[in-house]
Amino acid sequence: MNSSTPGIEPGLHARRAASFGAKAADYAAHRPDYPEKALAWGLAGAAATPRRVLDLAAGTGKVSEGLLTLGVEVTAVEPDEKMLAELTKALPGVTPLIGTAEEIPLPDGSVDAVLVGQAVHWFDLDRAYPEMARVLKPGGVVAALWNHDDESAGWLAELNALIKTSMSRRWLSDYESLPEHEAFEPFEKKTFGHKQPRTAETLVATLATHSHILVATAEEREAKLRAAREFLDRNPETASGEFDLPITTTVFRARKR
Repeated sequence: MNSSTPGIEPGLHARRAASFGAKAADYAAHRPDYPEKALAWGLAGAAATPRRVLDLAAGTGKVSEGLLTLGVEVTAVEPDEKMLAELTKALPGVTPLIGTAEEIPLPDGSVDAVLVGQAVHWFDLDRAYPEMARVLKPGGVVAALWNHDDESAGWLAELNALIKTSMSRRWLSDYESLPEHEAFEPFEKKTFGHKQPRTAETLVATLATHSHILVATAEEREAKLRAAREFLDRNPETASGEFDLPITTTVFRARKR
């Protein structure tokens, strides 16, 4: 059982974790990036300025893209070939490798930082934590980031309630803490405001890349996406052209002991 997801059905968890490749191009096009300040804060947890950084469970490269702007050398490890192909196409400056958090294809002590965007909740942390510690240099840092909807915007809370499916579950959804591990100092946490320009059409396309939608039946998926579009078309804040999707980016960081 994944140590970060107690009580969650292993079969459903695995299905959702493996669901993204079918929508890799849409994921690349529609998922939000991460604020530069959030990435920089994660890296700043290292004892020395990081030069070589691992983007673990890199997906289509949302974290890698931001890291390149910070001037570091990036290696991206991702288990899904379709997702990694999108990353490679968009970011030729990144070194792409097929691999998992539980078996990282890098030598011991080879990176200064490990960053994970929107993925720690898919890991078997009993195996992933020691692997992250193994590839980190002494004093290196691991940082986990999540973009999540800022539901202080009432319409967004209403939309999210509307699109819950029979496959929806809660895991690490409160962004309150991460399990500690003997290899790392206690985690620090910081949040950052973020936003993404959207239209009703592109927000529905974003929702369609969420795992609880991807693994739902075709009938339920179509019904939920149709309901989302109808809601956005009648909601005054989203009905007329482009609007900002309010996002909170939560970052946890911990230095290797």
